[in-house]
Amino acid sequence: MGVFEDRVLVADLIRQVLISRMCVREAVLNFPRDTQDKSIHAAYHALVHYEADEELRKRDNLYREEQDDYLEFLSSILERGENLPENIIKNYEKYYESANIPHEKNTKGFLKGFLKFLNVKDYSDSN
Repeated sequence: MGVFEDRVLVADLIRQVLISRMCVREAVLNFPRDTQDKSIHAAYHALVHYEADEELRKRDNLYREEQDDYLEFLSSILERGENLPENIIKNYEKYYESANIPHEKNTKGFLKGFLKFLNVKDYSDSN
């Protein structure tokens, strides 16, 4: 799949979470594998935060509504195949070097995961 198709897929996964047809874990496991797309990485982190904030969402209706609106906003941008706003991407990059998106289910994917586990930079994709 290309960048456009990957973003449309992620937009749909976010919406499936928002309407409770899919849990966050299932959604992130279905993210495009080994993507370098910073917009998809930011969407991944937004979903992880959504799940981490479960207790706060139960206690604070306004927070829940704002977070739902934020995810819907991200989803609508990705659905059009567009980049997420740079300030959103940079906000997540301040705290995370990359997203923990699953790797391909092959030898190369296994090695990438293993190198990440060992905290060793993977130079196989650099030109």
